[in-house]
Amino acid sequence: MYVDLYVELLLFLIMFPLIPALILTVLRNENLRGIVVTAGAGICALGSILLLALPVGQNQLFFTVPAPGIALVMLVLEILIAGYLVMVSVKAKQFLITGFVLLQLLLIGGAEWLGLEGHAKVPDLLTDEFSAIMAVIIGVIGGIICIYALGYMREYHEHHKDLPDKRPKFFAILFLFLSAMFGVVFSNNLIWMYFFWEVTTLCSYLLIRYPENGEAVTNAFRALLYNLIGGACFPIAILYILMNGGSEHLGIGSLIAAGPAIALVPACLIAIAGCAKSAQLPFSSWLVGAMVAPTPVSALLHSSTMVKAGVYAIARFAPVFDGQILGMVIALIGGVTFLVTSCIAISQSNAKKVLAYSTIANLGLIVACAGVGTPEALWAAIFLIIFHAISKSLLFLSVGTVEHRVGSRDIEDMTGLAASMPKVSLMMLIGIAGMFLAPFGMLISKWASIHAFSQALPPFGMILIVILAYGSAVTVFFWAKWMGKLLEVRKWEESIEFQISRAEWAALIPLTALTIIACFGIAPISTYLIEPFLVMTYGPISELIPASNLMIMLLMLALIVVLPVLMVKILIPRRNLRRYMGGVTVHDGLMEGSIGMKREISLSNLYLEDLFPEAGLSKYGSLITIVLFCVLLIGLISGGVL
Repeated sequence: MYVDLYVELLLFLIMFPLIPALILTVLRNENLRGIVVTAGAGICALGSILLLALPVGQNQLFFTVPAPGIALVMLVLEILIAGYLVMVSVKAKQFLITGFVLLQLLLIGGAEWLGLEGHAKVPDLLTDEFSAIMAVIIGVIGGIICIYALGYMREYHEHHKDLPDKRPKFFAILFLFLSAMFGVVFSNNLIWMYFFWEVTTLCSYLLIRYPENGEAVTNAFRALLYNLIGGACFPIAILYILMNGGSEHLGIGSLIAAGPAIALVPACLIAIAGCAKSAQLPFSSWLVGAMVAPTPVSALLHSSTMVKAGVYAIARFAPVFDGQILGMVIALIGGVTFLVTSCIAISQSNAKKVLAYSTIANLGLIVACAGVGTPEALWAAIFLIIFHAISKSLLFLSVGTVEHRVGSRDIEDMTGLAASMPKVSLMMLIGIAGMFLAPFGMLISKWASIHAFSQALPPFGMILIVILAYGSAVTVFFWAKWMGKLLEVRKWEESIEFQISRAEWAALIPLTALTIIACFGIAPISTYLIEPFLVMTYGPISELIPASNLMIMLLMLALIVVLPVLMVKILIPRRNLRRYMGGVTVHDGLMEGSIGMKREISLSNLYLEDLFPEAGLSKYGSLITIVLFCVLLIGLISGGVL
């Protein structure tokens, strides 16, 4: 009974988003569009929650889709996608992109030909606790972002009247994106996974270039190029399996079960593709460039889709990397990315760039955990995926809402936002706290990461601990600066929150609630979802959350209740005291110095551009990771042994 329900639900989640996508392509009426988007997002969210609620047990379930011609359909669609990318790249004279598109088409064509008889015997789909968790992230958070986009995109075109209104196409691509992401996390057949992987690349390209100005088009092509460079490793991995392990190992489950002797080389190749997709150095510039797109695109790429496809693929093969030197090289790539991009975020005053670099940093930490590959490291990686998805989507959408109201995304222009936008400010504070403060899950996951790194192969484990310690220290600096600006009230201002649309509130409030609920749910999520998955993957494991640590977490969780109470006290209008700045305070905001000159008092954060230059850090971080990728490739050429 459950088997039939599972396969129907998996196919439904993959196929259903295509229905609103097709409808939205031709739907011009704004009210009807809102109904279709809301209904489509709600159904995707409910379907993913239902999947999570079904009793998987401590086993992976594999399914074969009864459609003999589906492999041929996928190949035809891959050829059509390649044809479109060749057309746009040749037109824009992006010939390097053209070359990589043709290379990938040649490679996957060869893989399809070699595995034509065998890969039909490989189960197409799988489900377990990990894929169910990812499905909820895609369905719930991705659906919320789609609903938020209704109000945001209406205001976006009110502010950008010079841009063509392509919202029908925009919303259609959002749902196509959700469909492809469901396909990635449910695919067991690597040829299937590669197909959905390339669809996400196409969607990201189309969404990033939505404004259709020079900067947007340039950044869209950069994203396409970097993802194609990494993506070329995916069909090479499939070809390696077919030529060395046989077509029966095209399934993720059977490949991992075969062990490092067969799985290590293809797992590392897929990890390279995952690093490009998740914007690890030296590929990180594509994700920073994606900030030119509308805020819902940024939120979708950074939280529930695209980059999560990359870390999901790497985390899937974490058991293969356990105890392997090549796994440690992948972990170092993630670790260096975490440290360097965390430092770069210090020097950024643009809120979306801070979020972009912190996203890349946290993805780097997930890659580091997956590269270590131990049960505890994978436990930390999955929790980092969960909490990052929720908190970062909340922050991106909040920044988009603030930008439309104050006309700026600069952190300095958010000074005193607690007075003019108290509810949104509280939501942003909760989102920021979720990224670095106890008892929110990101910090707890970092604690687990430190312990996991201490058990890794020496001396790699100690190097990773040092990287994590310094990287986490600088994250406190840039997050605390931002929190301070939100709470700094220079003068009382009238609230402007009445201008926020219902669609935006409908997204921000649930994400805020989810951030808090997820913190209280750490123990049950671990007990009923993550630990059974780890037992199924690794066999019996030791206790991951001791009772003493659980008590400490519960005590810290009680402190969350204090935050809203303090905010209420802060937001009550009070008498502003004059600041003393080493002169005579004429009135609040103005002082007279010792020689009689009157100057305006201004407070601003330290960004330390000279100590943490974006260009310099990106350059040296990219050089280090390029060397590490070269070491990884040398290891792969030598058969997986350094």
